[in-house]
Amino acid sequence: MARVRLGVEERREALLRAAVGQIEARGVAALRISDVAAVLGVSNALVLYHFSTKEKLVAAAFAHAARDDLAQLRALLGRRTTALARLHGAVRWYAPTGEAKGWKLWIEGWAAALREPALGDVARDLDQQWKAALTEVIAEGSATGEFRCTEPASAAWRLTALLDGLAVQMTSYAGSLSRSTLLEWADAALARELGVDLAVLDGPGG
Repeated sequence: MARVRLGVEERREALLRAAVGQIEARGVAALRISDVAAVLGVSNALVLYHFSTKEKLVAAAFAHAARDDLAQLRALLGRRTTALARLHGAVRWYAPTGEAKGWKLWIEGWAAALREPALGDVARDLDQQWKAALTEVIAEGSATGEFRCTEPASAAWRLTALLDGLAVQMTSYAGSLSRSTLLEWADAALARELGVDLAVLDGPGG
């Protein structure tokens, strides 16, 4: 069968997906250009043609993952339902599932960002956009009287900080924290921040 010839953007997209997968599997430190090339059956030279260095490839891979995460978040927060239901859905989506591969990627990214400024910029931008998106919906729900929260931005910071910490514990220390417990604590924190009864989250509007 003849090999399908990809356009420049399609090839770049494929390389980024392969890089994300290899970072999840091997970690940033152990990643090699040849690992990414082997996934797609291409040469090392082709990978370097698009990204020139491993550091640039890694930074672009994390930016690609960040865009995917933000697109999913915006889809959740943009649903035609109550602010409470959108926030609850976003908090639950944020929590790790299964082997938590997405969280392994970001834990790797945070660690590597201590030495790679480009990764730090990507992680910081993703974090800021997450907080801004949650703040907007919390402010919306508060303004319409759906719930009461006088400091939406502070609430968004506290929620993301809690979720980050719990997710790191669950991902890094297998068996230390179950997903059901994590979700229970996340729900309790969300209800507390919004001044609603915990039972409301399980109702038709939550």
